[in-house]
Amino acid sequence: MSSAPLPSGTSIVQELPFKWKVQGTIFIIGGLGFMFDAWDVTLNGALIPLVAEQWGLDRPTAALLGTSNLVGMALGAFLWGGIADRYGRKNAFSLTLLMFSLFTILGALSPNFGFFVAFRFLAGVGLGGCIPVDYALVGEFTPSKLRGRVLTAMDGWWPVGAALSFFVSGWVMATADNWRLILAVMILPAFMVYLVRRSMPESPLFLAAKGRDAEARAVIDQLVERTGADKRDYVIEPVQLPKAPRWWEQVASLWKYSWKITATSWLLFMTILLVYYLALTWLPSILTEAGMAQSTSFFATAVMALMGLVGVVIAALLVERVGRKWLLAISAPISGIVLIVVAQNLQVPATAIAWVLVFGVVVQVAIPVLYAYVSELYPTELRASGFGWASTMSRFAAGFGPLLFAALWPVVGLGWLFAGATVLVLLAVLFMSRFAPETRGMRLD
Repeated sequence: MSSAPLPSGTSIVQELPFKWKVQGTIFIIGGLGFMFDAWDVTLNGALIPLVAEQWGLDRPTAALLGTSNLVGMALGAFLWGGIADRYGRKNAFSLTLLMFSLFTILGALSPNFGFFVAFRFLAGVGLGGCIPVDYALVGEFTPSKLRGRVLTAMDGWWPVGAALSFFVSGWVMATADNWRLILAVMILPAFMVYLVRRSMPESPLFLAAKGRDAEARAVIDQLVERTGADKRDYVIEPVQLPKAPRWWEQVASLWKYSWKITATSWLLFMTILLVYYLALTWLPSILTEAGMAQSTSFFATAVMALMGLVGVVIAALLVERVGRKWLLAISAPISGIVLIVVAQNLQVPATAIAWVLVFGVVVQVAIPVLYAYVSELYPTELRASGFGWASTMSRFAAGFGPLLFAALWPVVGLGWLFAGATVLVLLAVLFMSRFAPETRGMRLD
């Protein structure tokens, strides 16, 4: 009678009990990087009206600031995702924040708008790697039965970062009236997170996929010991890996793996995040032009972002019960519809702000589910690059979207612009419902 085959090392990791001192620490460190991503993206909405006033810029020119930053993040997302798949999650995990911190310092010292746009672009390249690398690393350390909930909860860091960005901006402008200090405030904590990240372990799934068996065993054994799990014999699966692909080969491999999954990932990211970034970029300006004081508009947008924590909690509670696809199909289009309602009620500030807060909740039901869902659609060797390329496409859409938004705003009006974005979300959701699988409870491979 033959004995049962030994489990794999990767399955051991995904069956460990969740401990806050182990996987929870990785969740917190990864989440802090995600928080700075949110802080920086959100900062565009605060900086655009401030630098436009200082340098006498019109609305489309000032919008280049957000475009350069988001396009930099788009490039960074696929560059760092590829680096994480080739050279390890840990190295990419820490270097992204180091690059961001350096160019944020230079941005705060910019002598003119041209230099500022360039430095915001380069800071974006650094920070753009945070989301795909963070999600790949946290997901690969998290037990499979909790992975959807943990990855969904990761997005709780986003509204914290977005709210901090607007709160700090409002406070600095109310006290010091110097937008350069807004950038300076976020540099020190970002650099401290970089230092903490250097102590992170490498993903055992990545080490196993690269054939570094001894290192993978050392990490797995340490995880088993620290979580108090029963020690079991296991095997490290032999994996034959091809030569690390160039970026165009990387894209081709994603589409070759599954055109349906890749198209779904790109469409969902591009449309849902376009709606969110349009709100973050332009709500301060929209509220100011509706008659609200500038600092008050910052604080109102900060509260909207903070309300997103309620949405993240709702998503975390429902994601394993309802499933990824249903939550996305319901929450994503509703978030766009709420923005249309906001545009129709700007003449009544109290009503408009109430609907802005509703938007903050609903959109943060959709976004964390989106991140968890897409990170689960690909196998280990494509996970970071698959997520990274989806994020890249969303940054391009969200980067150039505000330029088009600024040009069409006086022509067609806010309501029709938000309606157009909502239609795009609906089309992406319909594509997902037809061509993409549900990933609830699925074990990562």
